[in-house]
Amino acid sequence: MNAKELASMIDHTLLKPEATAEQIDQLCAEAATHGFASVCINPYWVRRAVEKLKGSGVKVCTVIGFPLGATSSEVKAFEARKAIEDGAGEVDMVINIGALKSGDLDQVRNDIAAVVKAASGATVKVILETGLLHKDEIRMACDQAKAAGADFVKTSTGFGAGGAEVGTVRAMRKAVGPDMGVKASGGIRDRETAEKMVEAGASRLGASSGVAIVSDGRGSEGY
Repeated sequence: MNAKELASMIDHTLLKPEATAEQIDQLCAEAATHGFASVCINPYWVRRAVEKLKGSGVKVCTVIGFPLGATSSEVKAFEARKAIEDGAGEVDMVINIGALKSGDLDQVRNDIAAVVKAASGATVKVILETGLLHKDEIRMACDQAKAAGADFVKTSTGFGAGGAEVGTVRAMRKAVGPDMGVKASGGIRDRETAEKMVEAGASRLGASSGVAIVSDGRGSEGY
């Protein structure tokens, strides 16, 4: 896989709460230069990023119910609608982790479905926070995301326990089948790791070190 192909799979990410306007602008410039799939940013910055990336072909992705997933479905749906109105083309939502671990799969599915409906056709990625889940819970979460009509399942927020692991990505790909996206995120800082995730079945990568990854260097620590 060449650098251009790898770049087209990367969501160039900056979700730190202390991120500044200047840093968001730099993120967008890097994404446009390298041809990343999207920038992934907090909702406050969506309008700015849309303006900076106009005509570049790079999408704007934002996060919903982030990073805990513990807000109500109604709030998540409102967040998603607002993000789409502001110009986001993709939303990465956090599942209701507590509901999943309580065995309330209907709530998990309905929570995702509410965001899918609110997103009005925009790409929806479902963050499972796999570091908090056992194997059966990961499989069940994938099943509910697929049933709810989401486009991707995603490993991690980058703010919780653990990050993307090859075995987990492989298991998620097996659970959702060939037609649904799998996004690996959390701890992907170099090209070797990125390529291993793709080999395991990832069709998208979330990383703050996108420039280093496509340049064959090592990235800075972080999501």
